[in-house]
This record gives sequence, structure tokens and C-alpha cells, in this order.
Amino acid sequence: MPSSTAPTQRQTLSIAVLVYSLRGYGSERVALNLAQGFLEKGHRVDFVIIESGGEFIKMVPPGAKVIELGVTDLRSIATWKKVRALAQYLKREQPDALVSIYDTINLAFWARRLAGVSTRIFVDVQNTLSNEFTGMRGRIKSFLIRLSYPWSDGIIASSQGVAEDLAAFAGIPAANSTVIYNPVVTPEIFAKAQAPVSHAWFAPGAPPVLLGVGRLAEQKDFDTLIRAFALVKTQCASRLVILGEGNLRSPLEALIAELGLQDSVALLGYTENPYAYMARAAVFVLSSKFEGFGNVVVEAMAFGTPIVSTDCPSGPAEILEDGKYGRLVPVGAPAALAEAILLTLDESTQVASREAVKQRALEFSLDRITDQYLQVLQAKRKTE
Repeated sequence: MPSSTAPTQRQTLSIAVLVYSLRGYGSERVALNLAQGFLEKGHRVDFVIIESGGEFIKMVPPGAKVIELGVTDLRSIATWKKVRALAQYLKREQPDALVSIYDTINLAFWARRLAGVSTRIFVDVQNTLSNEFTGMRGRIKSFLIRLSYPWSDGIIASSQGVAEDLAAFAGIPAANSTVIYNPVVTPEIFAKAQAPVSHAWFAPGAPPVLLGVGRLAEQKDFDTLIRAFALVKTQCASRLVILGEGNLRSPLEALIAELGLQDSVALLGYTENPYAYMARAAVFVLSSKFEGFGNVVVEAMAFGTPIVSTDCPSGPAEILEDGKYGRLVPVGAPAALAEAILLTLDESTQVASREAVKQRALEFSLDRITDQYLQVLQAKRKTE
């Protein structure tokens, strides 16, 4: 691609935000927030979805043009069909820049080659890929990343840990990635937090509620959180609420029954408004085995809610500044997690004031992070 200079900040860009689907994952919330941020800065936005539908489709911000490429059943459709559909979009619309969220094989780069357009391609890495892709699948992903990522106009990593993991996984030097934390704190979450919570456990004067939020999947390790809560409950009257849905619901329900916690643990399923619960929780707990960033940690912090998190790769330690704004414990350690929760429930031993926690969360505001993205998107183009 010939070298050229990107538009200045005063110029309006046409920006495509690409996602595979809108099924309700954290990376998709990032994409939706970015689209909103770009619109608020006066840019034109196409929100491009490879697979049609998804529960988040109604959350695409007004003003964004929704482009559904209509490639369904992603597991069985050949990659070239996705590339072809995206290339057709690029050739037709020719946006100035495309931010490809969680595109592990850089479909956008191959689509640009096929379309023969000058759209600038930015790959946005949202997770620690070495934890997601192992064995033969991991080796294939690693090869494809080494082959295609260097040809993008920029690599954005959601945390320093993600950048370092990408280096170890695929040999892409961490210095080649720009670390931009996720745009998490928006005015919308504060408005939603004002909504009432009808669940009786959140009534004034009720025992403190611990809160976990995320898919009921192995990555989130709610097994460890439930086992930790069983230890907490022996020393402190309390309850545990987990928001989210997934394929581990039945095993988690069985564990709750095995530990005799049916009256004090509630799996409330997916909710569009976890913020009302976050604002009312006594402690927010992240028990994950790995993360790319940890959006829910920042969301809970925005309301001043005390945090206990695993020191998982990667993100939480960076958000909490190595324990300055919340407690960090080893992964998969119920006893350590229980001890940290008990200390946090005791206000006299909390590591940071609620106001300090709120102020830290504002560093991940949509306005601030969008500006950082735009600096990358508008930087001088490198030569292909």
C-alpha cells in the first residue's frame, strides 16, 4: 500500500467497526461503545457484523449504519466466504479505517487485499490468545497471526498483558502493539444503575451480597467463587449472586446443591442491566482463569464497589494497579479468595476508599479512550 498521511483530527472519518456477531460477549460491548464514541466525536460509523442477529443488535447506537454480511453458522462456513463478503462491503463503501474487534486471523486484511481498496486496517486483540487456543488449533492460529498481523496498519491490545501474550503466542513483538484499555465507563451505565432491583436480597438491611458477572463458562471459574463463598458464609452472613448464562449452569447448580448453598446462592441468568446490581453489591468478585482486560471490574468500580479479583492473565492487575484499588488473589484458590472477600467486607480493612475507586474507573471513560483510538487511526500510515 502506498504511503500517505492520515486525516487530521478536525476531519471527519468514515470508520467501520467489525465484529463476528452480537451474541453478548465483552468484546462486543467494547465494539458498541467504540461505535458510540466515534459518533460522538463527529465521525461516520458503519457497524459491520459478519453473522446476522444476536441479542446485542438492538444496542447498536443510533447514527451507526448497520451492515449485516449474513454469513451464518460461522463454524461450518469456509473462511474464504467470510473474506469475500467483507471484501464486497469494503469495495462498495471504502471506509477510511476499519477496526476489527477480536479478529484472530485478520480477515479484514485479506478482505482488503481482495477488494483492492486503501482502507486502513486495525486489529483489536481483546484476549490472551494463548489461553483460548491450544494444541493444533493454537499452532494454526499462531501461524496465521504471524502471517497477517504485520500487514495491518496497527495492532491494538486491550492490556499490556495481552500485548505480551501476543508476543509469546505468535512472535509479534509487544512493542508493535499499542495498548489501549477498553472504553468501559459511559454515561449510560450510571443511568441504568439507578433502576430498581426487585430481588429481595438487595433490600435495605439485608445481609451483604457478593456479585459475580460473566458467562457460565470455564474461563470465568465460578466454581472457585462458589467454593470460596461457602467458606465466607461460615464466618459472615452473606449471599452470592451470579449474573450470566452459559453451558456450565447445570454443573454449577449441582455444586451449589452439594455444598448446601441453595438458600444463599442465586444464578440469575443474563441481564441487560448488571449495573443496578453492581451499584448495590457489597463486593464485586472476578474469579476468572484469564481475561483480556476485565470490563466488569471497571464497571463495578465506577460505582465505588469494592473489588476482589484473581490476578489472572491479564488486565485486572493493571486495572487495580497491582492491588492499590482492590485485592488480588491467585487463580483457582478458594481459600485465598474467601480470605480476601472477608477482609473486603470489613470496611476498616478496605484497600481504597469508594471515591478513589470511582476516580480510577473514570480513567477508562468512553470519551478518554475514544480519543486514544482516534490518535492511532489518524497516525501517519506505514508502508505495506
